[in-house]
Amino acid sequence: MNRYLNRLLNVMLDRKLKRAALLFCLTVLVAACAHAAYTNRNQLLLISEGQEMQLGLQASNDVLKKEKESHDQMQVERVKRIGRRIAVAANKPEYKWEFHLIEKNEVNAFCLPGGKVFVYTGILNLATSNDELAAVMGHEIAHALERHGGERMSTALMLQFGGQAASVALGAGTSPAVGQVFSQAYGVGAQVGVLLPHSRTQESEADEVGMIIAAKAGYEPSGALTLWRKMDAYQKSKGQSTPAFLSTHPASQQRIADIQAKMGAIRAQYFQPHYLN
Repeated sequence: MNRYLNRLLNVMLDRKLKRAALLFCLTVLVAACAHAAYTNRNQLLLISEGQEMQLGLQASNDVLKKEKESHDQMQVERVKRIGRRIAVAANKPEYKWEFHLIEKNEVNAFCLPGGKVFVYTGILNLATSNDELAAVMGHEIAHALERHGGERMSTALMLQFGGQAASVALGAGTSPAVGQVFSQAYGVGAQVGVLLPHSRTQESEADEVGMIIAAKAGYEPSGALTLWRKMDAYQKSKGQSTPAFLSTHPASQQRIADIQAKMGAIRAQYFQPHYLN
């Protein structure tokens, strides 16, 4: 009798596992129906853009509590002017755009979900021209437009919660689990603004989309080429002490070659020069 009961229990368990596996696959399939802006690449996105924006606002407030904003009005206005032009080109009116210049000698810049952009004064030593600064800001804004952080968060949720990841992510409001994953992905806490490394695909995508929106805003796409050549030289000069920005944005020769290969077509299709650079 016990043998038959055990067999029945095993069959029932097997069916439950199959149903769970099927539900898991369907969840991933539905989530993967999202497509990246501009490139139309398939994406795994388990959280809504609204959730990302809410988390981005919270993280932005944390950054502003811990970091000192620059009082150099000329450079502050420069960052804001370039940012506003790129924001218009990005055509995301639902984003609550903000542009902040942080007084710190670090080679760093990032954009949080919802359009909260932070540029550190240390990077201005490399991005000396407006075209180069537009390349930096366009690249970081592109990460937000393409929802690369949402992809990283979705992958982390899948790894932590498996088949329950979708229900965790899609629960009412912003769950503590989602908030924790966001904090891990965006370095909110002890090291504000130190993001997890993007994948090569995401970096390449941000290079391309960043050049597109900067060009639409009136900035020369060649600024990306001169910028990343400077970054490559700077990274080599630092040896083992690579700045956080370059540890997550590797300035390889292949990357520079890819930018150079795309630059002409982007200029021809999108570049809209202006005279008040």
